[in-house]
Amino acid sequence: MSVATKVDIEHAAVHDDPRQWSSTRKNITLFIVSSASLITTIAAGIYNPAILQIQEDLHATASQISWTLSLFVLIQGVVPLLWSVMSELKGRKLVYIVSIILFVGGSIGAALSPSIGLLIGMRCVQAAGSSAVLAIGAATLADIYDTHERGAKMGLYYSAPLLGPSIGPILGGGLTQGFDWRACFWFLVIFGGVNTILFVFFFKDTFRRERSLAYQRVLKRNLEENRREEEKSRVSSSNDGENKPEPQISDVEVGDHQHAPPTFSDIRLSVKDVDPVMPMLRVLRYLNNPVILIASGFIYGFSYSILYTTARVLGSQYGYDALHTGLVLLSFGVGSVAGSILGGKWSDITLARVHRKSGGQMFPEMRLQSTFFGMIFLPPSIFAYGWVVRENVHIAAPCVFLFLSGLFSVWIYSSTLAYIVDSNAGRSSSAVATNSLFRGLFAFAAAELAVPIQDHIGDGFMYTLWGCIMIFTNLLILLVWAKGRGWREGKASA
Repeated sequence: MSVATKVDIEHAAVHDDPRQWSSTRKNITLFIVSSASLITTIAAGIYNPAILQIQEDLHATASQISWTLSLFVLIQGVVPLLWSVMSELKGRKLVYIVSIILFVGGSIGAALSPSIGLLIGMRCVQAAGSSAVLAIGAATLADIYDTHERGAKMGLYYSAPLLGPSIGPILGGGLTQGFDWRACFWFLVIFGGVNTILFVFFFKDTFRRERSLAYQRVLKRNLEENRREEEKSRVSSSNDGENKPEPQISDVEVGDHQHAPPTFSDIRLSVKDVDPVMPMLRVLRYLNNPVILIASGFIYGFSYSILYTTARVLGSQYGYDALHTGLVLLSFGVGSVAGSILGGKWSDITLARVHRKSGGQMFPEMRLQSTFFGMIFLPPSIFAYGWVVRENVHIAAPCVFLFLSGLFSVWIYSSTLAYIVDSNAGRSSSAVATNSLFRGLFAFAAAELAVPIQDHIGDGFMYTLWGCIMIFTNLLILLVWAKGRGWREGKASA
């Protein structure tokens, strides 16, 4: 029995290898994808300062308004699975363009909505269109950057959407005060249109079939079918030869019967091959993935909870208007951006250092060591924030702890996102889409539960609970760091 060799799909030979592109071309790609990712988070909260105006204008209840946020977050988590599959069929570029056009259409519908029901429906269309970048943005960066430089680039990429929850309310507040609530959605129409132009004229597709596990599986299946057919043909010819004289066959006739093996250009994926559920199940069958995805979901849910509940506290306890609330929330956004950039860079530095110490070995779990620094400071920052807000301490204190909570939560998150990509070579878009599903579910639950919990036990105990959840999250990441390699390789060899 032959021993199967492990194929390095990350470095399979391809035409016009995106990893060999110039730095300028790569930076253009990074900028365009990062800009598009900003759509997802600005759209989520840009209209928050206009909620009272929307309620009055559309005769809506507070419960109906809350559905415009929670359904938006939920759909943003589910739909990326479909976009991920489409990117395997048609490449990244077409998916980006189609999805953003869908987002623009939803934004126009929201701006023109005469009723709350139609607004909720258009918000769902917006969510579906804006979610593609969540599915294939990180996969696009995996297409163009090698493992050792991914952490820093992921940090830069993720820093853009982290600003959305903070600058969204500022933009929304200014637009609402200067015009009305519909101006928020017209702004999104313009922003989406600009991004569509960038993708149409300046984005070069990064997807290569040779580095896709879906195409690898189909190629392997086709080769197996060819081998079986040839074996069957040889057996049939052998049986016929026992009863017939051997014919004289010329070299030309032999050449006419020989067929070249199938190549990637011959492959056409079927509906079964692009089933959106199976790629997710393939990701989840490796135990390291569900564990790290749960940790990622908790961090993402925390960010939605703290932004939503802080906005309520600033209005009720501190008496701030929409614009000043947005300015305070900017401290969390600035901390998040700093955590994304610094944490991503530290992730690459840590990976290189551990790589040298291990004698040249390289495996994805090494990257998770970069999260240890953030793990130490995140829970205390959350504890402190909850209690200074509960005691109505001067606004400078909440701003400091909002900044630190954003810094250390994203410091950890950026490395877990890079790990999800690194540990799922060949199925990075499916892995990131599965991550989006987990994030969406956790954010939906956090958005729905935040206000009842805040009203029932107060900010101090609520963020004490969140701090404990972050300690549990840290333990999950440590578990993957210690056991993840064995889980991956054990399952792969099974």
